[in-house]
Amino acid sequence: MNIVLLDLDNHLRFAPLSLTRPIGNLRCGMWTNDERWKHYFSDASVSYKTEDYLSDKYPLNQKDDNYWIDACVIPTPELVVEIGKLMKDESLYVNGKFVAFRGKDFSQENPQKKEIDSFLYLDNRWSLYQLNEKVLKADFDYYIKDKTSFGLSPSNTLIGPKENLFIEEGARIECSVVNVASGPVYIGVNAEVMEGSLIRGGLALSEGATLKLGTKIYGPTSIGPYCKVGGEVTNSVFQAYSNKGHDGFVGNSLIGEWCNLGADTNTSNLKNNYSKVRAYDYNTGNMEDTDVQFMGLSMGDHCSSGINTMFNTATVVGVSSTIFGQGFPPKYIPDFSWGGFKKDSVFEFEKALEVAKNMMSRRDRELSDKDIKVLKHLYSERQNY
Repeated sequence: MNIVLLDLDNHLRFAPLSLTRPIGNLRCGMWTNDERWKHYFSDASVSYKTEDYLSDKYPLNQKDDNYWIDACVIPTPELVVEIGKLMKDESLYVNGKFVAFRGKDFSQENPQKKEIDSFLYLDNRWSLYQLNEKVLKADFDYYIKDKTSFGLSPSNTLIGPKENLFIEEGARIECSVVNVASGPVYIGVNAEVMEGSLIRGGLALSEGATLKLGTKIYGPTSIGPYCKVGGEVTNSVFQAYSNKGHDGFVGNSLIGEWCNLGADTNTSNLKNNYSKVRAYDYNTGNMEDTDVQFMGLSMGDHCSSGINTMFNTATVVGVSSTIFGQGFPPKYIPDFSWGGFKKDSVFEFEKALEVAKNMMSRRDRELSDKDIKVLKHLYSERQNY
């Protein structure tokens, strides 16, 4: 089975996270969406139809028979059955939205229309944390079938049904309180929960990720592979390889890859007057009204914040930006910003690359030529976002 995940016209709806990856590679629940399709279709090959500048790193693999799927669609067992029924040159619409087309070349013709109660669709970047509870639970229920969890050490306290906790081989958790009454908790391969942590599900702690000493997690939160997280976190999604290793609050937030939040970095996630927030829209280049009351930080890849940084409600930080200084930074900070307070303070490209390479080398990873090509494109286009 050959699956192609389509950005369609939605790419900038998920910026700044989608500036460095297709929508199909965004994390929500236990996995990125491309990983999720592979779980449901174990024999599937998954590729992307995305922006031209991303196509070297995320190439399209087109064959004679393809399943062209909107990357904003979250697969569920019921939806997977309907996609599996598609004949060649048929398309599937669910609850009025295009979902998939089967054929050599992409089309939306010959629609088969279905209504599905469990249909999950990402409308905007903030959908990643708003839907995280539902997606995480669906992922957990699907994944644990016919699997056996490793046991929880008696040094820990478990609250709620043990069926809502799954611990993979090599994971370490000691002297912590885990409450699964309100949602499932998944502890990935070789992940670690250090002593004194307080966890309220749902939580997905991915492979090799770490909760530092005394971390407080208010679900639903997803922490990607090899992230290191401490302090207080609620309803947030970390992509991978990012650090929030110290005290400070992060709520209703989206953190990209290779980010580092300095000690006591805090995010506001609610306005003082409790009204709906305005947020930066990459399509219009303006602050726009939303229907969302809780919204924290949205941070692109390769960003960092200095100690005691305060992010206002619904702040957006572009790729490869370093934020420091007194007071609240602006609510929109462009790619490759240095300091973040002055529009003309640009983080020089070669210096930004040096920082990215240094951080990645600490995890025995390298910045590839394809990564550099993507970053170079964003640097040349930074005034357009």
